Amino acid sequence: MAEKKYKSFWAFYPYYLTEHQKTMTQATHFIGTALIIGILIYAIVTQSWNWLWAIPLAGYGFAWVGHFFFEKNRPATFTYPLYSLGSDFVMFYHIITFQLPKKMEEAKKIILNEG
Repeated sequence: MAEKKYKSFWAFYPYYLTEHQKTMTQATHFIGTALIIGILIYAIVTQSWNWLWAIPLAGYGFAWVGHFFFEKNRPATFTYPLYSLGSDFVMFYHIITFQLPKKMEEAKKIILNEG
């Protein structure tokens, strides 16, 4: 079966969520995204630009641990790098605003209807 081609971010996001159903995968992404934000703020405030190298390490490191060890799937980053990056931040927002369970259920319905 050929992989669906997503032509917009908001069409991709439900698929992204269904690839992150396990709590530990969500947690590893949350930690990675929080570290990205923290490192970026620290680098800007202290003007320590050498810290910027740690951003992809923190973000991808935690996210990929979630996919390979908990979710046991292939990260969407490999196919949709920009949509995946944006989705990390949207999911982070949905976690801190307690909207993720609702968004996850909506995503499952959308993906089920597409299939």
